[in-house]
Amino acid sequence: MSEESQGPARTLGGYLAAVRSDRGLTLRQVEEQTGKEVSNAYLSQLENDKVKQPSPNILHALSAIYGIDYIGLMERAGYLNAQQSPTVHKRHGRAATFADIDLSNDEEAELLRFLKFMRSEKKQ
Repeated sequence: MSEESQGPARTLGGYLAAVRSDRGLTLRQVEEQTGKEVSNAYLSQLENDKVKQPSPNILHALSAIYGIDYIGLMERAGYLNAQQSPTVHKRHGRAATFADIDLSNDEEAELLRFLKFMRSEKKQ
């Protein structure tokens, strides 16, 4: 796969956009679920990489809504690197199929993109 096709998933914004899409949430729904802590306009800027390093509070709110690892988001935002993480965390998907697989951030984002594609094909 070309570097260009993997580009957006490598960013925090691309990852968050893929996860939100996978969860079937709109920007406004995320805003409501975070108690307006994360506005839909701010989330849009974040997903489009206009905001590169949101506050840890924003990342915490999004990790709770999306059911994803907060430390992983802190790493993606550049606050931590893998060696600085307070605990070694094992990544896993929500599905039992991926429970024993230690997916990289890029692999997880690629799976989310593929899942989105498959779901769009089913709707047609």
